[in-house]
Amino acid sequence: MDSILITGTAGFIGFHLAKRYLTEGIEVIGYDNVNDYYGTKIKEDRLAILSGIGGHHFIKGDLQDKEKVFSVFRDHGFDKVCHLAAQAGVRYSLTNPHAYIDSNLIGFMNILEACRKFDRDHLVYASSSSVYGGNTNYPFSVEDNVDKPISLYAATKKSNELMAHVYSHLFGIRMTGLRFFTVYGPYGRPDMALFLFTRAITEGKPINVFNHGRMERDFTYIDDIVDGVMRSIERPFPYEVFNLGNNSPVQLEYFISVIERELGMKAKKNYMDIQPGDVPKTYADIDITKEKLGWSPKTSIEEGIRRFIQWYREYYMI
Repeated sequence: MDSILITGTAGFIGFHLAKRYLTEGIEVIGYDNVNDYYGTKIKEDRLAILSGIGGHHFIKGDLQDKEKVFSVFRDHGFDKVCHLAAQAGVRYSLTNPHAYIDSNLIGFMNILEACRKFDRDHLVYASSSSVYGGNTNYPFSVEDNVDKPISLYAATKKSNELMAHVYSHLFGIRMTGLRFFTVYGPYGRPDMALFLFTRAITEGKPINVFNHGRMERDFTYIDDIVDGVMRSIERPFPYEVFNLGNNSPVQLEYFISVIERELGMKAKKNYMDIQPGDVPKTYADIDITKEKLGWSPKTSIEEGIRRFIQWYREYYMI
């Protein structure tokens, strides 16, 4: 592989994937609209790091701009396509539904059509553990029924998997969907729990602990996720969906205690009910991922949080 298109290089996972490829001498065509869903400074800082490595050709644009998407495919000779750009977030979808339709459905359709029109024969794309909805069959298996999403965000991600299946069946484009489970790490999303909790604790502000602390999440460290994405790019299948999760749910109260220990500070907790669209527990079954991709996570929650806190202190000069 000489080059790759990665959508969402200003985003968390896209940035880390692009950085890994660039350091290995692979040319990266990056596409992102750098929207303000969360503060753009961290997005701009990610892009600055990529441009400092060299080999990153960044194009700013919206996914729903079909002609611009098509021009990227037409004008650049990349070998692989990894589509990570999307409108993320469960709670935001309750108040801004059209952002998800524009980016996750229309935008995804444009990527599919570009792959078909410009003869790209393998697409790796981001799905989400949110597609499991209210499933209580633990751990979550890719063989489980996921026809009952409980957020619009989840519905758009399930729709992506269905759309990808159609294009695989009709046009022979190999499709790999990746259901990410609560990804965290340095340069992570500021709207995610680890970032929110760390910021609030260091500023002496209370943290909102949903479902009265009875939440469990399969937190997955970013380096492990990048390894999984790269393996999926290197090993195409006609049509597959894989779980990329830590296969080890962590209770929210323990998660907070590890942050407190690393910071040397105690959290002020504001216990709250579970929020609409949220699920009480996520837990990835990765047996099929291990079998077909040869992937399994390596980073413990304690080590992952330690690395994040170290980065956070350096980034914000605390």
